[in-house]
Amino acid sequence: MLKSMSVVREAIAGDEADDAMAERVAAGQARKQVKAGRKVLPIVEGVVLVAALLAPLVLQDYLTVFATRVIILALFALSFDLVWGYAGIMSFGQALFFGSAGYGVALLARDLDITNIFLVLPAGTIIGLTFALLLGGFLLLGRHPSSVIFVSLGTLTGSYAADRLARGWYYLGGQNGIPSIAPMTLGGYEFSEGPAFYYLVLGILVVVYLLCRFLVRSQFGLALAGLRENEQRIAFFGYKAQHLKAIIFAIGGAIAGLAGSLYAFHEGFVWPNMVGVVVSTQVVLYVLFGGSGTLIGAVIGTVIVEGVSFWLSDNYRDVWPIILGVLLLLVILFRPLGLISFVLGERERVGSFGAKAKEKRNAAP
Repeated sequence: MLKSMSVVREAIAGDEADDAMAERVAAGQARKQVKAGRKVLPIVEGVVLVAALLAPLVLQDYLTVFATRVIILALFALSFDLVWGYAGIMSFGQALFFGSAGYGVALLARDLDITNIFLVLPAGTIIGLTFALLLGGFLLLGRHPSSVIFVSLGTLTGSYAADRLARGWYYLGGQNGIPSIAPMTLGGYEFSEGPAFYYLVLGILVVVYLLCRFLVRSQFGLALAGLRENEQRIAFFGYKAQHLKAIIFAIGGAIAGLAGSLYAFHEGFVWPNMVGVVVSTQVVLYVLFGGSGTLIGAVIGTVIVEGVSFWLSDNYRDVWPIILGVLLLLVILFRPLGLISFVLGERERVGSFGAKAKEKRNAAP
């Protein structure tokens, strides 16, 4: 009897040793995955940056103009990725901030002859921020928490109302918009379409991207990640979830306003579609295609969607919208996390918050 009990104890001890060894192996693999995952995102960002820096050197002039437009739209997509990818706010009215800033700087150029870059770009950013604060305050800062459907329909309604207002207001040009906007200036220099405007926009995108990266990796970004995953638990911890949403919504509106200002001066005119539902839906597709909650996914998605659209419209003029729609549908069906999910793992998408502490807990005997 004693012998059999000792055998059982030895078996149990052996099982516990095996379990401990398995836990250590799993912890080691998790540490390796975290370290490996950290290397992927900087590589992707570096490749995209190098390609963007070299693009004007190899592209023809008209393609450089097209690439400038794409970079501006990528900046616009960043604003939506902050709002939806990190805070879980489905905004179908992001074009409201984009287009209102475009109209604002167009009016400054037309009526007041103000085109200085240090005046018009901050003005457009403030316009986007103001409209986002007004709409976000109405939709998000009520007595009761706002549902996803309420915010989605509210932003959609705001975008639709702005579109109808722009089309019916003679001062804003009605259906024709505001054409022939004077070029943006810096002293006596005028920014016209070409490499100079391209590198200006690229520099602004890089600065905004780095600021967004710092924001989402900060303590505020950690709260946003928790808000996206489980809003009720974040509220239980004492965070004012609706205030966090309003803050990130306003920041997204400011970035969209900056993008709208650049777009107005690059294109040379503004029109009602800039504030409408079509552009609002377009930016959703950019982020869906590239991958939400990564920032770089929004940039990649914009480049691919716009590039494929440009190529298809040039080669398949009659059916290119159908082909593009099928491609987008296939990506959303089979890669719901976007194309960036081919190279980024879940840890890299969620973030590395608390990774060192978790490693220490896993490594502890």
